[in-house]
Amino acid sequence: MTLARPDWRDRLRAAIPTGLIVGAGGYVLILGLGFTSVPPLVSPALDSFDVVPPAPPPPPRVQPRKVETHRPRGAAAPPNIRSQATEVVAPPPMVVLPPVSPVVVAPVAGTGADPSQGASDRPGPGTGAGGIGNGTGSGGSGDGDGYGDETPPRRIKGRIKDSDYPEAAADAGASGTVQVRYFVNVDGRVSGCVVTRSSGNAALDETTCRLIEQRYRYDPSRDADGRPVRSIIVVNQDWVLERLPAERR
Repeated sequence: MTLARPDWRDRLRAAIPTGLIVGAGGYVLILGLGFTSVPPLVSPALDSFDVVPPAPPPPPRVQPRKVETHRPRGAAAPPNIRSQATEVVAPPPMVVLPPVSPVVVAPVAGTGADPSQGASDRPGPGTGAGGIGNGTGSGGSGDGDGYGDETPPRRIKGRIKDSDYPEAAADAGASGTVQVRYFVNVDGRVSGCVVTRSSGNAALDETTCRLIEQRYRYDPSRDADGRPVRSIIVVNQDWVLERLPAERR
């Protein structure tokens, strides 16, 4: 059998598609070489650690077996003692304070009338209570009136009348002399009246001090500079009950 040789035209037609395919493959290969290469994957560093085996479980708890005994059991403890507040109330203490005697004061030490100095013709609580002595206040001889450079107080108002006789004392037929001591203040008023010698009848004693404090007013004692000072006076009040004839009652 005789083979016919292809014509050059046929060869050309067959070579064109082959060349196109080869050119396209080369172009694609050139484009692929221009891409950036993909970096290789780097695996992270591995951490190392020790593997501890789990702890063994605790041994099982052995429950002790109850043993029956025939010994007697003890009694329970006694209850605690309970504290209870006391029901006894103590009464308040009875404190009786002694009476306070008035204290004689003066603006200047060593001046004024002192109930424990001077002289008197009547007995009293001091060595010179009441009256006007003839010494300087020491109890001895002298030419003063007992007040030194001071002027004595002078009563300018107030008196006790016969009509002031207490009815209780009159009904009881009581009479007598009451000796009292009181203060004459710088304003001329009287305060602090006390009975230094009783008449023997409480109504007469009380009435004497009450009326003196209510009614008596004085020109107060004054010092050498003319300033009023407090002073003390001791006086006697006589209460005399007049007896009326029986036919005139």
